[in-house]
Amino acid sequence: MEFKDKRVIVTGGTKGLGKAIALSFAREGAWVAANYAADDLSAADTQSKLADLASKYLVLKADVTSRPDVEHMIKHILEQWEHIDILVNNAGIIRDKLLMFLNEDDWDRVIDVNLKGTYLCSRAVIRTMISKKFGRIINITSPSALKGRAGQTNYSASKGGIISFTKSLAREMARLGITVNAVCPGFIATPMTSDLNAEIKCDLSSRIPMGRLGQPEDVAGTVLFLASPKAGYITGQVLAVDGGLT
Repeated sequence: MEFKDKRVIVTGGTKGLGKAIALSFAREGAWVAANYAADDLSAADTQSKLADLASKYLVLKADVTSRPDVEHMIKHILEQWEHIDILVNNAGIIRDKLLMFLNEDDWDRVIDVNLKGTYLCSRAVIRTMISKKFGRIINITSPSALKGRAGQTNYSASKGGIISFTKSLAREMARLGITVNAVCPGFIATPMTSDLNAEIKCDLSSRIPMGRLGQPEDVAGTVLFLASPKAGYITGQVLAVDGGLT
């Protein structure tokens, strides 16, 4: 088991991509802390699955936009597990509107969850990683950050900010045994895309050179690679998992 007894936090870790990432780490022997914000039913399902897979696990409700919430969550994990090896900043939301209809609340909320949440969680784990001279921070971004998308000025800005954050933090941490990278998933089959009708799904698939939507496990496998010893000399990079879309 490649990640036996490694301590992992996955924000937004009880649904969709985050859930797939959390369960994949658990299958490889990691201790997994799955964070979530609101959906208690999904959290209960993830907890049940982690109980079958992980030797140690936590499912923690916390708002990643709140510094007190994040600090309390990290403190609780450190009290239980002593240190943190891997952070996956996956928590994110969308509130799509054309800019002329986009109100300030929808702008602020997307920036807060996607970008500020990444900042707060990364900042909260840095000291424990520095003390061990080891750490992996993996941030989930989006093709919208690379190409832009109409109706997503808020989302594209937040995810583009994550890319710049990743590259800057990677330089800060490079001599301290900590790598910082980003994964850029394309169209992935998640609960969000399952609600789309067949015509839209067909249209999405036709835009992808590989001709299909990705699976959550495609993204999870990439995250696990970047967290592994095999990727120890990779930092500050953005790895697209999109079937050739970008």
